[in-house]
Amino acid sequence: MTRFALLSSAAFMALALPVAAQTTLTVANWLPPSHPLVSELIVPMTQAIEEATHGEVKATLLPAPLGPPAAHFDFAVNGVADITFGVQGYNPGRFKTTNIVELPFLGNSAEAISVAYWRTFHTMLRDAGEYDDVHVLAVFSHGPGEVFLKEGDVSDVDVLKGRKIRVGGGIVHEVVSKLGAVPVEGPSSKSYELLSQGVADGITFPYESVNFFKLIPQLDKAIAVDGGLYNTSFYIVMNKAKWEALSPEVQDEINSVTGEALARKAGQMWDAADEKGRAAMEGKIAITPATDAQMDAWKTALQPLVDAKIEEASSTGIDGQAAYEFLTSEIAKETAE
Repeated sequence: MTRFALLSSAAFMALALPVAAQTTLTVANWLPPSHPLVSELIVPMTQAIEEATHGEVKATLLPAPLGPPAAHFDFAVNGVADITFGVQGYNPGRFKTTNIVELPFLGNSAEAISVAYWRTFHTMLRDAGEYDDVHVLAVFSHGPGEVFLKEGDVSDVDVLKGRKIRVGGGIVHEVVSKLGAVPVEGPSSKSYELLSQGVADGITFPYESVNFFKLIPQLDKAIAVDGGLYNTSFYIVMNKAKWEALSPEVQDEINSVTGEALARKAGQMWDAADEKGRAAMEGKIAITPATDAQMDAWKTALQPLVDAKIEEASSTGIDGQAAYEFLTSEIAKETAE
């Protein structure tokens, strides 16, 4: 056989070999592309999935929002998008197990809390069945929520009494109510408007969010609450049918870069963003640690809420108290390392 014939035969055989089909997954987004949750977590996640699957799975961020943030979980359930992320608290009453991680005074590191949260979810909270219609890629928490005000004596135990405080979804609405404040509901994107127009006297946010939403000029003082006054739970989920259509090998590859690994990256992202946000406040917002008297009074005032939220989580069929104790023990382990 001539050299040309050999080459032609080899080329024909190469063409005849089966080519691995690439699966493309759509990823919904409702935040500005510059938000660290998108640029430093979701985009790197899509890259990690493609690398882990050796290019067999490609995840592509959609260029425009498909709908409001609260709709994104159902976008994954119904296959409107293959992967979505969001805040469980945007769907009040739907996700009772998130109570466990949104409670006050859990810790000062989003990484430690997020890793502990994933472990608690994987070990105990999953059994509640709240996520049975999707495949969960990660659950995690943002950094500890602090108190930011336009004015006032931040050392006063009753500093929040009668104040109009902007809050988002989740447990924080009830937290500020228990401390005597008047909650003002509004999405993060409306925070500047609420503060600048005097609709709100202050806000509860992690440091990152105050900086990202350009609220520093609207605020003068902050109270740094040891352990955080609250946390906000997030999810990243995938359409169940799309997940089950993947081979077990590909599923294992994706699992290697999601789950606890992704929760840890999420926590690290929030911690870095909080550090950047706090640095941006230097000389502009006076940050004062909560006093011992404030901490004692707030813990006493909020304990009935903590008990009620743990009981509410238990209504899903899990042992809420055991899950809370497991979470706090895992946070302590991560914090000690």
